[in-house]
Amino acid sequence: MRGRAFSGRSTEDDTIERFLDHLWVEFGLSDNTLSAYRSDLTSVRNFLAARAVDLLNASEADLLGYMSEFVTRSPRTVSRRLSALRRFYRFLHRENIRMTDPTAALKAPRLGRRLPRTLSEADVENLLHAPHTQSVIGLRDRTMLEILYATGLRVSELVGMTLSEINQQQGVVRVTGKGGKERIVPFHRDAGGALLVYFGDREALVRRAPASGEVPYGGRRANADPLFVNYKGGRLSARSVHRLVRRYVSATSARLGISPHALRHSFATHLLERGADLRAIQELLGHTRLSTTQRYTHVSTAQLMSLYKKSHPRA
Repeated sequence: MRGRAFSGRSTEDDTIERFLDHLWVEFGLSDNTLSAYRSDLTSVRNFLAARAVDLLNASEADLLGYMSEFVTRSPRTVSRRLSALRRFYRFLHRENIRMTDPTAALKAPRLGRRLPRTLSEADVENLLHAPHTQSVIGLRDRTMLEILYATGLRVSELVGMTLSEINQQQGVVRVTGKGGKERIVPFHRDAGGALLVYFGDREALVRRAPASGEVPYGGRRANADPLFVNYKGGRLSARSVHRLVRRYVSATSARLGISPHALRHSFATHLLERGADLRAIQELLGHTRLSTTQRYTHVSTAQLMSLYKKSHPRA
């Protein structure tokens, strides 16, 4: 059991540690999670102490004062700390330390949906040229990045793509999306050119499969041949795509937290900025509801506001 060292602690500290012991015993929470609970409760306790209020006896008004003080700075932090406080005061009620729960009527701040992470057009260009195309793996990675940005595919759709779903002559790909729904998505000339070069060297990867003991394409025939294969000749995994994209982004951009999905967001945002119809973008992305696609209008609006402030003489 977690050791307690209560000597020299206040009653509040002792009670917080008892609460953390309870979470550890009853729910098996990790040390990191318990540490986060301790930090959150200590923060609220310090705020209340500066106002001569004891955490154990805080009222709803006292906690509301804390929320109103910090909610505009970090609503997510306040929401998380309120969650910790609710659990803490339920524990106090269960232990008969207090008879009322001051958090019962408190509501967490509404958290707006985060805008999608995107790359600028310049960042995308740098990213597309990051792989070294002297090797077959580099050619595969360059083509993978080109297709992701040219089509706005989800990673699951990309790794599930087969050779038979590519129509080079028409410059389109047939995509099987969520719920097994199919859609046709065009790709541009540069992506088509990258595909042609990759096709010329792809067999070098495929031929490695028998030597490694791996059955090519899981034993399926040509109409199920994966478009993107790993160095053993098998289907490239979604985890590998995430790892590769993050590696190339870190080498070419200062943006952190950029995933393959950011290329999908960038695809939609750049189309919208250049005048594409929102419903057309909805079709290309395979969204069931237009409201999902409308998230990108917020990105565009933010960029327009920035441009307005920089350009208007009275802004």
